[in-house]
Amino acid sequence: MDKLTTQDSLTSPNRLVVRLEDNRLAAELFGEYDANLALLEERLGIEAVAHGNVVTLRGAEASCALAREVLEGLYGRLETGETIGPGDIDGAIRHAMAAPVQDDGAGQKQNNKMEQIRTRKRLVTARSPLQSAYLAAMKSKDIVFSTGPAGTGKTYLAVAFAAALLERGEVERLILSRPAIEAGERLGFLPGDMRDKVDPYLRPLYDALYDVLPPEKVDRDLETGAIEIAPIAFMRGRTLSHAAIILDEAQNCTRIQMMMFLTRIGEGSKMAVTGDPTQIDLPSGQQSGLTGAISLLGDIPEVAHIAFTQADVVRRELVGKIVAAYEKVK
Repeated sequence: MDKLTTQDSLTSPNRLVVRLEDNRLAAELFGEYDANLALLEERLGIEAVAHGNVVTLRGAEASCALAREVLEGLYGRLETGETIGPGDIDGAIRHAMAAPVQDDGAGQKQNNKMEQIRTRKRLVTARSPLQSAYLAAMKSKDIVFSTGPAGTGKTYLAVAFAAALLERGEVERLILSRPAIEAGERLGFLPGDMRDKVDPYLRPLYDALYDVLPPEKVDRDLETGAIEIAPIAFMRGRTLSHAAIILDEAQNCTRIQMMMFLTRIGEGSKMAVTGDPTQIDLPSGQQSGLTGAISLLGDIPEVAHIAFTQADVVRRELVGKIVAAYEKVK
């Protein structure tokens, strides 16, 4: 990186000086009131002091080296026109701390590069090594299961990946589905026709769509059917070819529903199945089709499973603390 240089102090091996050529980008990198540097200090246990376009790193040699790697990577992203925030800082640290080679969960070896998805509205960058593995798996496999707690990006990344495929013309349709089961609620008690009943329950999928695509495109594609959002029961008897297909909250599918849904995949299609096996709302004694499918299909080369944990929560730090607290009392 020719616009960013680093050097070791002659007097201390635990001091690194990072100089950035562009003062404006340096200010963006450090954050308002050096908030991004403060986060770097907290996460890596170092001291990071900025003076103009120079930041001095002090602390353990390995930690300073990691901080330098994070700063270099984020500065490079700023040079390409990206914007960064606290989540990007945290994501860059997670990637830098990962082992040089990762197994993507699908039998593929890769380095810890930060996978990205570009849509017309935004560039989505993986915020953990396992998120990068998830994106890589969706690119290389036909069916990808992702499991784990809330806040790990399972649904959001699947929607962003599918939206990018639709925009590039690699698929003709985007189909998003959920089982019509929710703890303490029944669709029949909601007012209106079937769409009125279903739309509020599927709102998380709409939210993700509007975040990665321009609102006018989402509205237009919903009208034309290029984007379809429906309960899993609407999938019976169909063959979904040349489509990006997402099944969300799949832990609430029965074994029969899961088999039905998975066998809808047709030529030229990609499928992502997301869920949290700890949040099953099926009647007592009824097995989740999600866990059964992962076990049954694990040896099929076209299928991958990415298992997120509490450590992969990226929504915000508070979400991770909440998940950890609940996991302690299981």
